[in-house]
Amino acid sequence: MKLHQAYLAIAFVGSTSVDGFSSPQQGRIMMPTVSSTARFSAVVEEVATNGATADMKMPTAWECDEEAECVEVPACDDEECRTTLDVRIHGKWYDLSGWRKAHPAGAHWIDWYDGRDATEVMDAFHSAKGREMYKRLPASAPDTAAVLEASTAPYSQTELNFRKLRDELEADGWWDRDFVHEGKLLAIWTSLVVGAGLTVDSAAPLSTFLLALSMTNAGWLGHDYIHGIDKFANFMRPFAAVAAGLGPTWWSDKHNKHHALTNEMGVDEDIATDPFLFPWAPDPEHDSPLRKIQHLIFYIPFSFLFALWRVDTLQVAVESVEEKRPDAKNELWYLLAHYAVLLTFFPFQVWVPAVFLSGLMSALIVTPTHQSEEFFEEYQPDWVTAQFRSTRNAVTTNPFSEWLWGGMQYQLEHHLFPSMPRSKYPLLRPILQKFADENNVPGGYRESGEFEILYMNWDLYRKVAEADPVPGAPYSRGNGQLGAIDSQGGVAAGGVGLGKLM
Repeated sequence: MKLHQAYLAIAFVGSTSVDGFSSPQQGRIMMPTVSSTARFSAVVEEVATNGATADMKMPTAWECDEEAECVEVPACDDEECRTTLDVRIHGKWYDLSGWRKAHPAGAHWIDWYDGRDATEVMDAFHSAKGREMYKRLPASAPDTAAVLEASTAPYSQTELNFRKLRDELEADGWWDRDFVHEGKLLAIWTSLVVGAGLTVDSAAPLSTFLLALSMTNAGWLGHDYIHGIDKFANFMRPFAAVAAGLGPTWWSDKHNKHHALTNEMGVDEDIATDPFLFPWAPDPEHDSPLRKIQHLIFYIPFSFLFALWRVDTLQVAVESVEEKRPDAKNELWYLLAHYAVLLTFFPFQVWVPAVFLSGLMSALIVTPTHQSEEFFEEYQPDWVTAQFRSTRNAVTTNPFSEWLWGGMQYQLEHHLFPSMPRSKYPLLRPILQKFADENNVPGGYRESGEFEILYMNWDLYRKVAEADPVPGAPYSRGNGQLGAIDSQGGVAAGGVGLGKLM
């Protein structure tokens, strides 16, 4: 039984005058039936049975399209399809059971908010249109909403202040894209690809290096466009597939849950990197001999990052076509176009090392900004504070590093405002520093030098390598979080976070 259904059942037993386990009363038996709007929550209707056939209402559910237009339909079997998904957004509970299948980003991680608040996540990932669409979705049954509200953490003052900040930034145009800046970044990527192509015969090592830089750069550009909610970002969404061989669908499936549930053990796939890299001492059952030398060999699994992402991308792309997900066929064609160009113009001895070099550079950038900070064994209801506690920025020391990090040095800015163009993050930094001070955020605004943060990450691996296993320690794939990664079929399910082949 899902958590909020259990709460509802307890509330029913404790509050209703109908007792399903009491002896029959003379002349009238009060029988519980499922409400036509609450579906499988424990809200009941009274039906009299005085020897006559009871007038029972058949249970119904909601069915929604991609525009969040919903109609009531006969309820299906709870074991065959989802019949309850109540989520709070800006203080109101919505029934998303009919919307989950129509949700463009998929249903696999939206289920995690069943019986929880999703306000910050809704605002962070969606356009103005999307944030209006959810208001058309059916409200949760009143009795259901009342019980869930009583069992859900109230909004913190930090969350409320953050929403005011977000509204102010939106009103001031912080999501407006700087096209001159975008042009410069795309010109740099183009020059790297052209340079790699021109030197492929005369200077193969240089070609490999330039191609690796172009792949890493394409990853950061594609990352920005996939997160983006403006027209330009939507137009450029296929860029990651064409330029880096990384599919938007795969990226969204994996990466959005990392943003929504950052550093939550067993849920955030980006920290499920065992059995090659352990960010905390594991239970003996899940330990590996490699842990003892992980600080000495970390660069090997790091180097496999892009290669395994590419494999995962192709697998998800094919599955998406079979499942008829939106734009899946076009995405597969973009990926095929990428490999056609790559294999035509670059020989094996150039592009293969480039993939592994790019993986190493990318892993050195994405890993330390979270693994150096706090991990959570439990769900964090205050999303804003959790982002501050689980994220550390890197302060770059030169223009090349500032470009190479691709905006990921402003990791906190990106996590709090993932759809904002990355060109805005440097100016956002002092605003968030002030916000952290004024709201007494635990740990404040965290940042370290680019080499210091790399050392912090390496030192974490060293300390965990030297530590003894800890009986009962959370498993990275869901021992403490209801098996979220394995049960929801994420990229890391049944394997390692860096990919299923290792």
